[in-house]
Amino acid sequence: MTELDGVFRREWGPAVATIARWSGDLTVAEDAVQEACAQALRVWPSDGVPTNPGAWLTTVARNRALDRLRRETARPGKEFAAVYDEVTARADTVGELHPVRDDELRMMFTCAHPALDRSSQLALTLRLISGLTVTEIARALLQSEAAVGQRITRAKNKIRRANIPLRVPPAELLDERTPHVLGCVYSVFTEGYFPTGGPSAIRDELCDEGVRLAGELCALMPANHDAHALAALVLLHDSRRRTRVDDSGAAIPLDEQDRRRWDRGRIARGLEQLRLAEGATGPYLPQAVIAALHATAPSWQATDWATICLAYDRLLAIMDSPVVAANRALAIGFRDGFDAGLAALDEVADDPRLARTNAVAPIRADLLRRAGRLGEAEHWYHIALDGGGVSAPAATFLRRRLAELSPETPNGQS
Repeated sequence: MTELDGVFRREWGPAVATIARWSGDLTVAEDAVQEACAQALRVWPSDGVPTNPGAWLTTVARNRALDRLRRETARPGKEFAAVYDEVTARADTVGELHPVRDDELRMMFTCAHPALDRSSQLALTLRLISGLTVTEIARALLQSEAAVGQRITRAKNKIRRANIPLRVPPAELLDERTPHVLGCVYSVFTEGYFPTGGPSAIRDELCDEGVRLAGELCALMPANHDAHALAALVLLHDSRRRTRVDDSGAAIPLDEQDRRRWDRGRIARGLEQLRLAEGATGPYLPQAVIAALHATAPSWQATDWATICLAYDRLLAIMDSPVVAANRALAIGFRDGFDAGLAALDEVADDPRLARTNAVAPIRADLLRRAGRLGEAEHWYHIALDGGGVSAPAATFLRRRLAELSPETPNGQS
């Protein structure tokens, strides 16, 4: 079942995007792909996974969508055939009419229609393209599951009622929708690199998809500095992917990772994208700078925390995020001392936007541990474990830290 879940997650977005482009209806596309996945669950365990599971799912979904369109139309057979021919013709020509060749990117730009508010755009795209669950989207957006579900439903209904076309705007209007698409691509990668829950510390299919889509955006808009900044960020993060989990599947923190195993090719590509990103004004450039400083530091002890803190300051000037402020507090702890980091964390810890996250407790526990305040650290590690939204590997790591908290454990060591 776990293997099939990975296949479904990997193939969900391309299948939905293809069927939506063919049918012109988001709901029809999503429902059809869902039905195709359900049929795969019935057939594949006995027949085996097809050589090309994506093509299998798309073919079955297209047939399901066609069945639905046939049922819902009240027109005589000839008129329905004309409708079917029109839909098929649109599917055959749409790829030739616009420079966006990738169906998923095309769908992202479509969901970025200005008639939808930003939160609805992002929630809808993450659901349709990335196949994230409502729970995963809610955690990513710091919103309740009910609110996210309502946003997705309202967005699809608005697209249907307003007859918003499922197409990309003219090339000269792409830039106004690009910030949304960048945000979606980064959310896809982030959910793969830092899963909000589940049994895996890394979801490889989402990491791969985020890196691929970022590269597609750079190819589509080579003069867009923010696209290059995003590509730099995901490449530099992804260079550490294979060192973030041990043989048992437990998470490995950055300061304990084997830097010799980092992907130097990805680091080089990330640094080149960072060079091309000069002049970017969005939130990805300072994050990419932070990632580059970690990627190029010869050791954890030699990390340039002063510049990292400056990058966090720049990031907070761009986006008012309590999660960013909490992570900045950890960097301050390494720059100015762990008590200073705790003081910085106190400034943001009561932000109501953090109520649905588990961001503060692990950082506070880590700072307290490194400051030698082991009893307090133990208390906050327990809070972190009980806070919810912790993946199984992250929970294993937190329990490991708890086991290390003893009078014999040197301060700040592990």
